[in-house]
Amino acid sequence: MSDIAKGIDIVTFGCRLNTYESEVMRREAETAGLGALKGGAVIFNTCAVTGEAVRQARQAIRKARRENPQARIIVTGCAAQTEPGSFTAMDEVDLVLGNEEKLKAHSYRALPDFGVNDAEKARVNDIFSVRETAGHMVDAIEGRARAFVQVQNGCDHRCTFCIIPYGRGNSRSVPMGAVVEQIKRLAGTGYAEIVLSGVDMTSYGADLPGAPKLGRLVKTILREVADVKRLRLSSIDSIEADDDLLDAIATEKRLMPHLHLSLQSGDDMILKRMKRRHLRDQSIRFCEDVRKLRPGIVFGADIIAGFPTETEAMFENSLGIVEECGLTHLHVFPFSPREGTPAARMPQVRRETVKRRAARLREAGEAAYRRHLDSMAGTSQSILIERDGLGRTEGFTLAAIRTGGPGDIVAAMVTGHDGARLTAAPLAARAA
Repeated sequence: MSDIAKGIDIVTFGCRLNTYESEVMRREAETAGLGALKGGAVIFNTCAVTGEAVRQARQAIRKARRENPQARIIVTGCAAQTEPGSFTAMDEVDLVLGNEEKLKAHSYRALPDFGVNDAEKARVNDIFSVRETAGHMVDAIEGRARAFVQVQNGCDHRCTFCIIPYGRGNSRSVPMGAVVEQIKRLAGTGYAEIVLSGVDMTSYGADLPGAPKLGRLVKTILREVADVKRLRLSSIDSIEADDDLLDAIATEKRLMPHLHLSLQSGDDMILKRMKRRHLRDQSIRFCEDVRKLRPGIVFGADIIAGFPTETEAMFENSLGIVEECGLTHLHVFPFSPREGTPAARMPQVRRETVKRRAARLREAGEAAYRRHLDSMAGTSQSILIERDGLGRTEGFTLAAIRTGGPGDIVAAMVTGHDGARLTAAPLAARAA
């Protein structure tokens, strides 16, 4: 818990959007005066994507109370938004804030220390009443070589397995001008790589005047902010990728050749039962088409193992799509029912079967990653140093390199790998 010496410690779970919002929360909590509290404050920014994520948050809260008996403990994030009662019931917790409230300084003053009645522990409003997303200005992302910028929040879709719309609300986009100004500030402070983040990022702009799409936003950023050396997208929904986005992938070298796809399954029937908007062949065709536009592009994907009603044949389709899409960075989620979602009421797959299928998917992902590492031997790569000795290529592959400091971009030659990361040497050193 790195910031307890400053009086405020923020513990972040889950997605890149949470990482960005934690920096906004840090600033707002400091403005509210939490740093001056006797014993300090520990703020948990939680995730609700799986039941396991919620369990881990509760476990961390209990540990924090044992280690910091005098601290004020505040819980917020998607788990707090979707099930506030379970956190207010915890004796360890002093205050529960919703996803909208966590971004406002005055919310943090709802503690007895500031003269507020301690009988009401929760400040969680209806997230669906929120109609706009403000472009919060952040000058730095602590401890990161790259900076995350929120361009969108919420989701208008209702996938049957997903609780996130109930934690984030409907889709809202940050106006393009605010995004550009935020990125100018971050680039001006020395960040070489900016990552655009959102809950359903390819829905960007539908609620803005003129309905600009994500591709137009990307092109505008690259045109208006010359100081951005690397622009990266977080997870996208391939079926919603617009023509400008595809053109930017093909022509803009500062847009990184790495896309993380929200596939979820490789079987058409399961995709329909999930209420996804794409089919198996569309995912495969998308990857093929984008590779023609940008040879060497790297794909990652989310896949759920053991969705309700999934048969062995259906699972084999998901297993097969790893190779057919040429996936490299695989995020595997064993299905866990989330109360309040339609999938929780469907016929469930036995837990041992879910775990076995998840393990097989992970094995396939690990094999694909090793093949990717093998293919990079002898290639020259541009590596962004994240911390001493470690960095990421433009395709988001981890690399060990003994040069440069956090934020430096180093031209290097890949000399091999250890099964988990590339090994690389700076080209200047090899030439010498």
